[in-house]
Amino acid sequence: MNVTAAVARGESKPLTIEELELDDLRPDEVRVRMVATGVCHTDAIVRDQVYPTPLPAVLGHEGSGVVEAVGSAVTTVVPGDHVVLSAASCGVCAQCMSGNPTYCENAYEQCFGGRRSDGTTSLSSNGEQVSSHFFGQSSFATHANVVERSVVKVPADVPLEKLGPLGCGLQTGAGAVLNELQPAAGTSLVVFGAGAVGSAAVMAAKVAGCTTIVAVDLHDSRLDLARRIGATHTVNSGSADVVSELKRITGGKGVDHVVDTTAVPALLTQALDALAIRGAIVLVGAAAAGTTVPFEIGESLLKGWTFKTVIEGSAVPQVFIPRLVELWQQGRFPFDELVQTYELKEINEAFADSASGAAVKPVVVF
Repeated sequence: MNVTAAVARGESKPLTIEELELDDLRPDEVRVRMVATGVCHTDAIVRDQVYPTPLPAVLGHEGSGVVEAVGSAVTTVVPGDHVVLSAASCGVCAQCMSGNPTYCENAYEQCFGGRRSDGTTSLSSNGEQVSSHFFGQSSFATHANVVERSVVKVPADVPLEKLGPLGCGLQTGAGAVLNELQPAAGTSLVVFGAGAVGSAAVMAAKVAGCTTIVAVDLHDSRLDLARRIGATHTVNSGSADVVSELKRITGGKGVDHVVDTTAVPALLTQALDALAIRGAIVLVGAAAAGTTVPFEIGESLLKGWTFKTVIEGSAVPQVFIPRLVELWQQGRFPFDELVQTYELKEINEAFADSASGAAVKPVVVF
């Protein structure tokens, strides 16, 4: 069948809207008619080949839609089911078998390889192979053949045009707090970077019962939004001394928990300087290969602090995403306040608005 897709054809080049051929389902695949898909920072850095995927490629990894057909081996969904799409995993390695699919030992091949395990791609253009199965899905298209392990069934009465970002960015920020940091009620948490991932962390901190929730960002508009969704304090890192402000906000003791979405070494150093004794830092931001962060060993040793890197919120998507949906239904995770919608033909504008800060969470609606 033919599909309309946004195709990345050259490093750092705008995506082009094209008609492609989508081939037949494999036994472990699900054909999904896309209703919406988020535009994520990871899509941008792959388009720019910071993280390489073979080009040309159809990117997109925050899809939501309706199941149209299933392969012969698929057991978890049927045609007509509403689904959110998340990261792919192999299902057979030690990490997958231990309940840690986001740390799949074959994650790079599964999410960035651009091919099925047999070397084929489900998308083509007049005989030319186009990389597919980005994060198991390639959701920048009207339809996709998706690996079953990327599919998460959601209630049919929840609006699909809102749900796509749960598959990566929002799951990442919320999971970093709820699955990894697990802050005790009454503790403090600071988020560096109040984009979509950071905003999800702010909302999750409120769900967890943190009583001091600080958002740090360069954009006042994002800081205003952070206050609306749960932040008790905000700091503009372009005009304030971040460490001094965090120490002031916490009465001199420092912050208990940090979520860093920026991967900017200078900000990570500030986070460490502002950390309380026995505090913890979680890094979810992506940086170019070779990026390092120095820290002073002696003072750090006395703090007894913890540093973790976290992928996809350390979540099992089929368990965690429905929980986030339920929190949203209860009004406790208002992620729809982050969303700005675009048509597929406006996808490059969505990328630009995300980069500039004009949009917190761009979502393409088909």
